[in-house]
Amino acid sequence: MAKKALKLIGYPLEHSVSPNMQNAALKVLKLDNEFAYSLEPIKPEELRKKVTELKTTETAGFNVTIPYKEAIIPLLDEVDPTAQLIKAVNTVINKDGRLIGFNTDGPGFIESLKKNRNAPDITGKNVMILGAGGASRAVAVMLAAAGVKSISISEIQAKKAHDLLKHISENFNSVLTTFVEPNSAELQSAIDDAVLLVNTTPVGMTPNIEASPLPENIKLHSNLFVYDLVYNPEETKLLKSAADCKGRASGLEMLIQQGALAFSIWTGKAAPIETMRQAAKAALKLS
Repeated sequence: MAKKALKLIGYPLEHSVSPNMQNAALKVLKLDNEFAYSLEPIKPEELRKKVTELKTTETAGFNVTIPYKEAIIPLLDEVDPTAQLIKAVNTVINKDGRLIGFNTDGPGFIESLKKNRNAPDITGKNVMILGAGGASRAVAVMLAAAGVKSISISEIQAKKAHDLLKHISENFNSVLTTFVEPNSAELQSAIDDAVLLVNTTPVGMTPNIEASPLPENIKLHSNLFVYDLVYNPEETKLLKSAADCKGRASGLEMLIQQGALAFSIWTGKAAPIETMRQAAKAALKLS
């Protein structure tokens, strides 16, 4: 019997560790005779045609990455409410030729927070987000849904930040929202008032490991939990500067948790998270 295909679609895809994680999980649960996960780079002009083909092939499901997390939505038959709210899809299941979209990025972020023993109770608290791109949208929506008091966003492109904050306000009217100018006195004040700081920008990612999304003069207080979505390197300059904070987290855990949620959507099985963690670390050459 031919294996059912699981894929990652996007463009380009050279550096993804998803095949390492997913195939390791399939193997340990002895599902590797039923499923196989692979990369499928798709150029923008091919997206509509390829998605139609995925409906009719032996593809059980697929992940979606940059630049198609929003563009995929009109091509699907159904979209889960969480993905609708985030306005992005990163996981799709093929149910008898009907493509159903989910977002596991946001829930994966929240799950990774829940599993970190140093993470604060964010209910009724203030949080600070750096960046207003796609990852920020998933994080902000899930934090709002989790009942935070306020969300402040600092972003070089002010319009992007205002658009995201407007989206949060329209869907969660009890959550206070504030735009914070980068490199401003207000940035320090917003961080001082927050229990959680999340970097959703790529600043600090390999090879630019000496870069930080925060100015050098910003101080991080001891009760702050700092979460950097960058996972390569696992300890970024931002996380190093947070050594004396209440807690720190790398984006590796969000990567693993979102992958585990996708695995369960496709297979109906609980994901072997430690296996996926070790496979991701090995692929990234992390200790």
